[in-house]
Amino acid sequence: MATTRDPLATRALVERTAAPEGGEAVASRGIWRVILDVFLQNRLAVVGVGIVVFFLLFCFVGPLIYRTTQVVTNLTLIHLAPSSQHLLGTDADGYDELGRLMVGGQTSLEVGLAAAVVATLWGTLWGAVAGFVGGAVDAVMMRIVDSVLAIPPIFLLLFLATAFTPSVSMLIFVVAFVSWVIPARLVRGESLSLRSRDFILAVRGMGSRDRRLVLRHILPNAVGPMIVYATFAVADAILLVAALSFLGLGIPPPAANWGEMLSNGLNYIADGWWWLVYPAGLCIVLVVVAFNFIGDALRDAVEVRLQRR
Repeated sequence: MATTRDPLATRALVERTAAPEGGEAVASRGIWRVILDVFLQNRLAVVGVGIVVFFLLFCFVGPLIYRTTQVVTNLTLIHLAPSSQHLLGTDADGYDELGRLMVGGQTSLEVGLAAAVVATLWGTLWGAVAGFVGGAVDAVMMRIVDSVLAIPPIFLLLFLATAFTPSVSMLIFVVAFVSWVIPARLVRGESLSLRSRDFILAVRGMGSRDRRLVLRHILPNAVGPMIVYATFAVADAILLVAALSFLGLGIPPPAANWGEMLSNGLNYIADGWWWLVYPAGLCIVLVVVAFNFIGDALRDAVEVRLQRR
């Protein structure tokens, strides 16, 4: 479609091509209300939100109410069964297990959420630039993505975890490094589709620079799928952190996370000390399933949004 050099005519073209078919503009508030309605109709998603909110309160507000010592060991309190003093018993170092679940959950949730955000933002920007610019730039950028994808994630995780000193920041970097390639490929495909649309050609005809086109038009149109991916990425990141900690490559004690607690508890499962295994495993399963429920509902809601565009 040819572009016009008359600014007023070009602006009118942008408004027409950006509007839905039928010539009727749909208010953004109405679209988001539809998205919210679709999301709330999914009962599992509502349950998932409740589980996530519960664990956020449990991990970050719980230690302020249920105060325990998670730094100094007490060998006189090792392997105590659940009681009124220690609701979930104690572990091999004398730490209160319920209090350790709260502290360990802080690390798992912080790393999971932060890694998912970093991976999604970087992957989205990378894919948008590669798909919009195209040509040699796209070829080089996507070969880098393919190179990272060619390496099995577990091997890459093991290498990075052993090459850097374990810390919360390191875990965020490691998990984000193996996760950003998926959103990069998704957004790149979306960007390739959008760059030939009429409204992009019209805005470019008005003299907009490529950077503005990417930031103001390409990225906003990809935000829906990326929100969905970020939700699933949180669940994947929590599992990756648990896997690294289970293999002994997590943050060293006295820091804790659910994967490390599960790994240590398995050493005593034959002794019948269930409180060292099942609570940590249950926390991992519940949080991961909750984020997957939320992601499924968001995917359905975003599809409705795309149909209304």
